[in-house]
Parts: sequence; C-alpha cells; structure tokens
Amino acid sequence: MILETTGRRSGLARRVVLTYLPDGPRIVLIASNYGRAGNPSWYENLVAEPHVSVFRRGRRERHVARIATGTERDELLRRADEANFGVYAAYSRRTAREIPVVVLDPELGA
Repeated sequence: MILETTGRRSGLARRVVLTYLPDGPRIVLIASNYGRAGNPSWYENLVAEPHVSVFRRGRRERHVARIATGTERDELLRRADEANFGVYAAYSRRTAREIPVVVLDPELGA
C-alpha cells in the first residue's frame, strides 16, 4: 500500500510504500525502520499530523493514525511478525528502541 502523510516540517504530501497488516476495517503498520536506531520519517509525520491517506486496491482511503500501546501493541506486533516470517522480531533485536505499532482507523465521514 502507499501511505500519504503530511511532512511535519514542509507541510507537503509525502508518500511511502509500506507492508501492512489488514485488521478488519483497520490497517496496522510497524514502524521498524529495518531495526535502525531512529523512527522512520513517515512515523514522525503521522505523529505530527495523524490524518493520512492510504492508496490500496486502486482506491484512496482516509484514515486517522494512533499509536498502539500495551497488550494491543504486543498482540498486533506478534500477528504482523507471524505474517512476515519473523522479520520484526529480528529488527527488534537490532535496536534498543521500542518499535512503534501504528493503527490506522477509517476516518468517519470520509
């Protein structure tokens, strides 16, 4: 899928291709940044402005991002890791930071 965020400094539209986990009407994203020390730019952008667009299946969808915490985060990360052959567990071992899990909820009225 393609995630479109608003650049936190520039205010311009920024697009990135991401792997995602479908979860009913929600979309789950893992901000692993390949196990690097810092969070990816797309994550920092959606923290600053949580209203995002997603392009998938030939359609544009509007969503609102939130950061999963606690048991929700752990469960979603486990499910995403299983769906991606353990790659996120490997990334977690490479970094001291807690890898954020992002939930994109459909925007009401969009």
